[in-house]
Amino acid sequence: MSDSQPDGSTEQMTSRNILGSLLESGLHEMNRERSGLLLSGLSAGLDIGFGPLMMAVVLTLSPSGYGDLTTELLLASVYSIGFMFVILGRSELFTEHTTLAVIPVLDRQASLGQLGRLWGLVYVGNLVGGFLFTLLVFLLLPELGVATPESFETIAFKLVNHSLTWLFVGGVFAGWLMGLLAWLVTAAQETTSRILLVLIVTGTIGLLHLPHSIAGNVEVLFGLFISPEITIIDYVGFLVLATIGNVFGGGVFVALLKYGHVVRGAD
Repeated sequence: MSDSQPDGSTEQMTSRNILGSLLESGLHEMNRERSGLLLSGLSAGLDIGFGPLMMAVVLTLSPSGYGDLTTELLLASVYSIGFMFVILGRSELFTEHTTLAVIPVLDRQASLGQLGRLWGLVYVGNLVGGFLFTLLVFLLLPELGVATPESFETIAFKLVNHSLTWLFVGGVFAGWLMGLLAWLVTAAQETTSRILLVLIVTGTIGLLHLPHSIAGNVEVLFGLFISPEITIIDYVGFLVLATIGNVFGGGVFVALLKYGHVVRGAD
């Protein structure tokens, strides 16, 4: 699976080319130093917070709020901003690695221990980065004057006011979409195409209010810091079920299925 497309080629990448590129990327990340992975995960956790922050700004400025088509589309669009910063900036995002890092294991070029090491370092880095971003915004919020505390509270309630089953199933769909994004971004040949793909896929997650464990970590933390109605139990419940759902969605519906169909004669 090493016949990856040369950089700058204008030809469409085949499924085998895409898989080969993802396999190479996954192995590269698994072999990185721990400190590098942790710092990259921290950077991603910080950067992705700009999406929820912009959502709060839009919600503050919108006279209609949730349920209005224009507001919902704007919220979904700005939700994508943090993902653009992370994905185009090449920082490590846990939900990308639910697909990317599984492929070398399926191909028997990496072990489950290596997969766990990568997931653990990136996940911790993402969560810590998200916490630091939330804390910084919370401390500066009165001086910023761009969003009301009620807007952050409303965004958090959109994620925690659901049953445990919904959190898991919604997390599966979010992980599935993020896995597809990793596949599609690898196939894209130009930066403009990649930006459009990030906007479409992560905008879909935002429009459907699906639980993404890393972006949602920031959204729910905002609510935890601001609203007495959101408890640490709500936060932990969201995080655990969203994470499990994300892993299942990206690992099974993208990594396992696409790897299976490519190695069985695609293209």
